[in-house]
Order: sequence, then structure tokens, then C-alpha cells
Amino acid sequence: MISYIIKRVVMMIPILFGISILSFAIMYAAPGKPAIMNLDPEISPEVREAQIERLGLNDPIPVQYVRWLGNVVQGDFGTSYSRKIPVTEMILDRLPNTLLLMASSLFLAAIIAIPFGVISATRQYSLTDYGVTMGSFVGLATPNFWLGIMLIMLFSVQLGWTPVGGVATIGADFSIIDRLHHLILPAFVLATADMAGLTRYTRSSMLEVVNQDYIRTARAKGFRERRVIYKHGLRNGLIPVITMFGLMLPTMIGGSAIVESVFNWPGIGKMFIDATFQRDYPVIMAITMFGALLTVIGNLIADILYAVLDPRIEY
Repeated sequence: MISYIIKRVVMMIPILFGISILSFAIMYAAPGKPAIMNLDPEISPEVREAQIERLGLNDPIPVQYVRWLGNVVQGDFGTSYSRKIPVTEMILDRLPNTLLLMASSLFLAAIIAIPFGVISATRQYSLTDYGVTMGSFVGLATPNFWLGIMLIMLFSVQLGWTPVGGVATIGADFSIIDRLHHLILPAFVLATADMAGLTRYTRSSMLEVVNQDYIRTARAKGFRERRVIYKHGLRNGLIPVITMFGLMLPTMIGGSAIVESVFNWPGIGKMFIDATFQRDYPVIMAITMFGALLTVIGNLIADILYAVLDPRIEY
């Protein structure tokens, strides 16, 4: 197992390297040079040229890339064009909020989707199964931004049960209840699509399990149906479902940008949207690399959990 983990970590390096090259190339293919556009327009041409030279913008693109990559390896993603502060500092300031939102969404998706998937599989072709299936299709088809706006209108504007947005009440002391009050709607919206997909995937996996010989044997021995399903069947049924959690991370990273913007949640997703409109390329590239790193780590964790749950797999 240790050798497999080391091998996978080594494989992550060329993947991240390729993504960094692609991101850097796209940045330079974009029209205009934001780094130059953000220079003071009042300065003289001589001073302007000196600053461009100091920033290294006259160097060949490969040289600029190697210099940028060297700084990234040291944890330095440069300085934000719009805010004039280190990008790393901006990300570390927003990262806890995004991780909290994503972890809460994954938790909601798991505790809701897996039970519904199991129920749908054990009651195949029943009204319950049809209802869960229809709900899953609706969840997959509903855009996050539209659902978020509708929930804000209902629960925040009409009923007044939840805040309109933000991560905490302005001016109030820190409170877990207050954080949860602000968190529940964005976490639910972010989890919706993944919840629907996970429900369908759990149903398909459990349908294969409930027809296995060992399940029939357990039933023949007189075990209660609940014990047969949840103790004997669910462990094997969850094995392929676990891999879904690694694949859910990229969609959550992309979805968090929309959800954070709708709910004014101060995370890196909203920061990415703001940076895109401001053409703040150092921020865009830093968040892109963070998303890529989180994705490959998620897939690695999924593979490790797969091996833990299924002793038949050897690495």
C-alpha cells in the first residue's frame, strides 16, 4: 500500500506540471496584458518601460514560466493585480470558508443520497423507487444558481428563516449556531447535483449486491431484512460509491464558484469569479492549480478507501 501511495504521488507531479503549462499558455494567449494595464498611466514612458523590465514581462515566455513555476514551488503565487497583496495570503484567508462549504456539502450528499439510494434499490419499481428516481433527475437538471436564488427568495426573503448571504452576522460574536445558520442553504445547493448523482449510483450498486448469492444465503438463514441489507450488503455496495467522492471534488470546486457568488460566501470560488472579471491572472492561476491539486488528492483518497473497503484488491 505504501509503495502504491508513493507511486501515485509521483504520478501527480507530471499531471500538475501539465496543468500549470496549459494555464500559463492560456493566460498569455488572452488579449491584452493585465500586468501592464495595471501600471500607473501617469508615469513617463521611461519609468513604465523600466517597470515592465523589472517585472520580467519582456523575457521570453518559457523564461517567465520557469520563473513563475519556481516561485510556485516555494509557495509564492505572485501579487494580485487588483488588490496589490500576495495571492497566497488571499487564498489562505478564503480557503477555510471554501473547505467548510465543500465538507458540509459532501456530508449532506452522503447522509441523504446513500440512504435514499439503498431504499430505492430494495424497493425496485415501487412508488418510492419512482419518486427517488424522479427527484434525482430533477436534482441533476436544476441549475445551482437558479436553485440558490429560489431558496433565498423563499427562506430568506419571504419566510425570514435564513440570512440572505455571507458567512456570519456582521458585528456579532462568533457562534457555531450563527455559522450553521449561514451555511445550511449554500451547502444544500452545492450538494444538490452530487446528491442526485450519488443517489442514482448507490441505487445501481445496491441492485447488483441484493441479487448476490451471499445475500440470498443470509435471507435463507432467517436474518432480518434490515440486517441483511445494511450489515452484509451495504459494505460491498459502497465500494464503487466511494470512488464517486473523489470524482465529486472537481464538480464541487466548479460549483462552489457559482454558489459562493449567489450567497456572497467569501471563499476562493467567489474570489475566482471576481478575479476573472478583473483579469487578475495570478489569482486565477493560483486557484486553478489549487483545484487541480485538490482533484488529484481526492482521487488518491478514493483509491485508498477502495482498497480498505475491498480486501480483494492488492496493490
